Amino acid sequence: MSDEIRGIAKGDAEVPLSVLDLATVSAGHTPAEALRTSTELACNAERWGYHRLWVAEHHGMPGVASSSPAVLIAHLAAHTSSIRLGSGGVMLPNHAPLIIAEQFGMLHALHPGRIDLGLGRAPGTDGATAAALRRGDADRFPQEVSELVSFLDGSFEPGHRFERILAVPRDPAGRPPVWLLGSSGFSAQLAGLLGLPFAFAHHFSAANTEPALALYRSAFQPSAVLDRPYAMIGVSAVAADTAREAHRLARTGGLAMLRLRRGTPSPVPTPEEAEEYPYSMVEEEFLDSWLSNVVYGEPDAVRAGLSELCERTGVDELMITATMHGGENRIRSYELIAKAYKMTD
Repeated sequence: MSDEIRGIAKGDAEVPLSVLDLATVSAGHTPAEALRTSTELACNAERWGYHRLWVAEHHGMPGVASSSPAVLIAHLAAHTSSIRLGSGGVMLPNHAPLIIAEQFGMLHALHPGRIDLGLGRAPGTDGATAAALRRGDADRFPQEVSELVSFLDGSFEPGHRFERILAVPRDPAGRPPVWLLGSSGFSAQLAGLLGLPFAFAHHFSAANTEPALALYRSAFQPSAVLDRPYAMIGVSAVAADTAREAHRLARTGGLAMLRLRRGTPSPVPTPEEAEEYPYSMVEEEFLDSWLSNVVYGEPDAVRAGLSELCERTGVDELMITATMHGGENRIRSYELIAKAYKMTD
């Protein structure tokens, strides 16, 4: 299964490059348009040499259309042929492990060898929406990961209360690789102890990236799926034809995040709205701090920033996310990055 986890770097890239797509909804556009953009992005990312594309579970956010990863993955897989597709991630406490085992067992049966199952323990939403989802106890995340893997493998111990339950469809010859996702040390250590690949959310928890990676590597124990650590980080990047345009687009994502943190989520605003917004001093400081962890600029500058991050963290793969106004701008950004690394002509 390790070959399904480890990617191959294309062009001049130091490590495999992948895509985290949030199916972001831009101001003046609809969720349906955002999902069509996600489909177009997946097809292009495959053609441009990106290794995998993941979608994330979010709820109750007008600027994010990816509320059901399994449904969206099935749609994207039907429109592509080789790129790996997965969840970045499924928020496991929102679901019964058996349901996820069935959903991803079905995805694997339909598209063998192309599906990843990334698991997180955050709600992916606010407290009220989490309650409406009848969310479980995040403290049980390690036990629920164990249950999910046992359903996927059909490997409950004799006498376990779920021993006779079958997760159908299940392929005895293989199943989707399980990843743990995190933005702190908890999942990093758990992934290491279980010998699983680990994906860290550098794009919104940059201060914790290197400590979490060090914890993952120090805790790692070889397993049936990995003989050595495999770490990926999510990084926000915006490439455009000019540095000024990249900065304008990056600020649209920054204002969207500011509103989310303030409890007033919205579709991703236009560049004009982001420029004219009356930021307070505190809000300007937040925006500057947020942008300091976004790699943005002309393609060669973005390549240099991503390569520096890769060298500094020693990661095995970079997963690029791009929150900005306009689906065409997001797709263009990924194309420019691929060209900067000579992944595509």
